[in-house]
Amino acid sequence: MATVAVVGGGIAGLTAALTLQERGHHVTLFEANDRLGGKLHTDQVDDLLIDAGPDSFLSSKPAALQLIERVGLTESVVNTLPDGGGTFILRRGRLMPLPEGITLLVPAEFRSIARTPLLSPLGKVRMALDYVIPPRKSDDDESIGAFVRRRVGRQAFERMAEPLLSGIYAGDADKLSLLSTFPRLRDTERTYGSVIKGAISQRRQARAAPPTPGTRRTPFVSLRGGLGQLVDGIADALETTKLLTGTTVTALGVGPNQVTLASDGIESAFDGVVLSTPAWSTATLLANTDHDLSELLSGIEYVSSATISLAFRASDVVGKQGGRGFVIPRAEGRTLTAVTWSSNKFGGRVPEDMALMRGFVGRAGNETPAFLPEDELITLVRRELADILDIDAEPVVARVYRWERALPQYNLGHQERLAAIDGRLGALPTLALTGSAYRGVGIPDCITNATNQANRLADRLEA
Repeated sequence: MATVAVVGGGIAGLTAALTLQERGHHVTLFEANDRLGGKLHTDQVDDLLIDAGPDSFLSSKPAALQLIERVGLTESVVNTLPDGGGTFILRRGRLMPLPEGITLLVPAEFRSIARTPLLSPLGKVRMALDYVIPPRKSDDDESIGAFVRRRVGRQAFERMAEPLLSGIYAGDADKLSLLSTFPRLRDTERTYGSVIKGAISQRRQARAAPPTPGTRRTPFVSLRGGLGQLVDGIADALETTKLLTGTTVTALGVGPNQVTLASDGIESAFDGVVLSTPAWSTATLLANTDHDLSELLSGIEYVSSATISLAFRASDVVGKQGGRGFVIPRAEGRTLTAVTWSSNKFGGRVPEDMALMRGFVGRAGNETPAFLPEDELITLVRRELADILDIDAEPVVARVYRWERALPQYNLGHQERLAAIDGRLGALPTLALTGSAYRGVGIPDCITNATNQANRLADRLEA
């Protein structure tokens, strides 16, 4: 059995530690904060459950549900509420329903697009041209913004795709890499000759497929106790792993057969190490080991954001909630980028006489709101809620959670950067890197990557 250090106790680090423990290795996990979980954190405020970061994950990617099963939490998985209402987009100060069947930023049901007031008649005609525009032949990457405008037009991009994209990456669509964010769109274009035609065909195939045995899952799911319950479940399963919270790793030396690690003035030796810290932090730790690798990691950009959770008396917001939430295009000039009603998404989050919402601020090109003083930020969100939803009631509870340099940007050139990083890692067999900076920002993607990297490191150590 080998001794392995895992640096970083977010979902990727926890998954890597669990995987290595299951392989029979001696694991020590170092986390600088006084709690585990990173952006996965649930606060209980009286009878309210408030997720500080992500509040759900895609059920279509199996890794998260498989991990939940590994730690014995399958019975705690909850679907989104069936009567929670739809999703909306803000357009000229009014909330308009997101057309049904939007899949990967493009529609899978053209009738709903034909009826939507989000697009002008000319915008709808331009979107329909996707049926006849030939696929791009070049294998070169392009920005997701350029791709969507090329296929369905500028109006559809600005009024539908861009705000949805911002809700995932908080990024600049004209910088984000298509092949690193939505590679399936390129595949769909080439297979079907049209992204709309492909989306419609794929939706029909999904409907015609035999039902999957077991519990039917909605597209997004969560845990009964919030996603912080997953962190607790993994921590409980790490029975033989040494968990060191409030412990900062200040220096790292990576050799071909051994790793030395310094924390709190104490130096320790391990057979291998998994770094699941943000790319900018990983770059600092590796500066003395491999300057070129450190530079590659430093080049991954990040965006800061914040979530603002407000709880209201249900009687104060009757008829004003706007379904499960809404997204806001840049063109609207708002500070808020999105609003979700947590109490309309999952049951058990609030008492029956309360309603809970979350506002999001901060995106590429406008991160300043994420750093405003709490009282200013809460006042700002309340002002925009009053303007958009006519909610001027005093919140019963208000919580602000800041995520500084927390959202990695998969900008153009990301694929080449990953290839170069992998090339440098080939000479460092005792080192593995994982986390949201590399091959997916979603929870299932982070779990998949962490499992793969931990297994590869274990294979090398065992060999």
